[in-house]
Amino acid sequence: MVLEATMILVDNSESSRNGDYVPTRWDAQADAVNMIFSAKTQANPESSVGLMNMAGKGPEVLVTLTTDFGKVLDGMHRTKTKGRAHLTTAIQVAWLALKHRQNKSQRQRIIVFICSRIEEDEKSLVKLAKKMKKNNISIDLIAFGDLDPENTKKLEAFHENIKGGEGSHLEIIPPGPSLLSDHLVSTPILAGEGVAPRDGDAEAGASGDTGGGGFEFGVDPSTDPELALALRMSMEEEQARQDKDKPAEAAKEPTLEQIPEEAGEDKPLLSGDGEASGSVDAPVSKPEEEEKKDKEHEGTDNMDTS
Repeated sequence: MVLEATMILVDNSESSRNGDYVPTRWDAQADAVNMIFSAKTQANPESSVGLMNMAGKGPEVLVTLTTDFGKVLDGMHRTKTKGRAHLTTAIQVAWLALKHRQNKSQRQRIIVFICSRIEEDEKSLVKLAKKMKKNNISIDLIAFGDLDPENTKKLEAFHENIKGGEGSHLEIIPPGPSLLSDHLVSTPILAGEGVAPRDGDAEAGASGDTGGGGFEFGVDPSTDPELALALRMSMEEEQARQDKDKPAEAAKEPTLEQIPEEAGEDKPLLSGDGEASGSVDAPVSKPEEEEKKDKEHEGTDNMDTS
C-alpha cells in the first residue's frame, strides 16, 4: 500500500463546541482522527501520522510524525477548544513538519478538518494551494459544521488549484444522525486503506463490501497498480495450477473395476440342494455316526466273503 507521512489538522475553535454532530463537533473529530490513524498505519506499517490544532493563539504541533497511537490520543486529550482557526498558517506549519520527516520516500499528505468560518480570503487560499501543489503536497479538506456558501466557495477554489494525480479531495459533510467517521469511510480520502465498514454503515454491509473501497483484493489499481497486478497474476497462477492438478489426482484414484475379486466370491452361498456351497476341491465331512455305520457294514461284507 501507499507509504505516506500524514499531518492531521483539527479545528479546535469555539465552533467545535457545537452539538449538531454526534456528540459534539470536537468529539466527532476525535473519533475520525482515531480512525484515520488506524487506517494509515494498517495500510502500511511504515506510514506515520502527526497531529496539529489550528485555533487559539496560533497553530500548535501536538504530535510529530509517529506510529504510536498513544501519543495521538494524548495530543487530542491535551487540546483545548478556544479562539478561531488559522487555516493558512496551520497548513504552512504542517508542511514544515512534513519536510522534516525521517523517511524521505514517504508521500506527503495533510488532512484538514474545518468546522468554523474561514477568515482568509479566496486569493490567499488559491496562492497557497498552488504552492502546495508545486511541492507535491496532497491536501484533503473535510468541511463540516459551518457550511455557509462563502466557506464552501473558498474551499472549492482551494481544491480546484491543488487537486492532482496524487490525491487531494474535498468532502463536505452536512449534519446528520451518523457519525462523522462513518461518512469518511465511503469517501476517496480513505479509499483503498483497508477500512472495514462500521456498524452504522448498513449499506456497505448489505452490498458485501468488506473494506478496501470496493476494489478487488482491497487494492486501488490507480493508487498502487504494481501491487494490484501482482495480486491478480498470483491468483491466476494458483487457479491454473489447481486446474492442472485435477486430472492427475483423478487418475490416481482407484476404481471398482480395477480391484480384483477374491476366488470363490462369485459363487452362490447355497448349492442347488440347499446346502452350503464351498470350494470345489474341499472334501465334504460326514457326521461321526454315519462313519461308524459304514465301518460296521464293511466288516459284515468281509465276513460273508470269507
